[in-house]
Amino acid sequence: MIVAKQLTQAFETLLQPARFKDYGPNGLQVQGREQIQTLVSGVTASKALIEAAIDVKADGIFVHHGLFWRGQDGCVVGWMRDRLKLLLAHDINLWAYHLPLDAHPEWGNNAQLAKVLGFETTARFGEQDLGFMGHVGQKIFANAKDLADHVSIQLGRSVTCIDPTGREIRQVAWCTGGAQGYFEAAIAAGVDAFLTGEISEPQMHYAREMGVAFLACGHHATERYGAPAVAGHVANSLGLAHHFIDIDNPA
Repeated sequence: MIVAKQLTQAFETLLQPARFKDYGPNGLQVQGREQIQTLVSGVTASKALIEAAIDVKADGIFVHHGLFWRGQDGCVVGWMRDRLKLLLAHDINLWAYHLPLDAHPEWGNNAQLAKVLGFETTARFGEQDLGFMGHVGQKIFANAKDLADHVSIQLGRSVTCIDPTGREIRQVAWCTGGAQGYFEAAIAAGVDAFLTGEISEPQMHYAREMGVAFLACGHHATERYGAPAVAGHVANSLGLAHHFIDIDNPA
């Protein structure tokens, strides 16, 4: 058992949130009890995750998507009231790290996704170096649809694949979540394919016109790995119990 300040310090030391310009506050978003024995990790601080954490008697929750974002009106009503009510009633701490969790070179979402898919990272690109790039590792993919089949199997969900050339895939770039805006930077980097969570209308045209494949692999599906990796690593180093709870999300 440790105090919450020790856990906050461990997260801050590992993830270095001050380095990032982000869309919301990183760190301890809701203060709970001082003594921490059990930590739960998940992707999003949803009501379902909070209820699941209560069931396992968690003292703290660590997530990628927290409660507070730039542009919110600040009113504690509706879903915000319901989530905060549960956290406060059960005295549970909530930590959230957004871009710092994407970017960590070993335990972050992009690094862990590469591990799941068998990619080897050789460089970083894009704003705040959030994009990762490298090669596909030991397996060579005949085309982007072949790669999409591999990703689908590893992530357990269908993949939207725009394969404009049908060429062999060796060099790839990736950035988890809603990073479709990084596609042009990935194209400029000279890769054969780019993977992220979501696709918007322009990316199909960029893929066809520039001859680079685009794979949309699911926002939640690509971001399931960083939170349990970081929370598990820190919990193990501090002697805490840790549970990863994956609340299914088809998005």
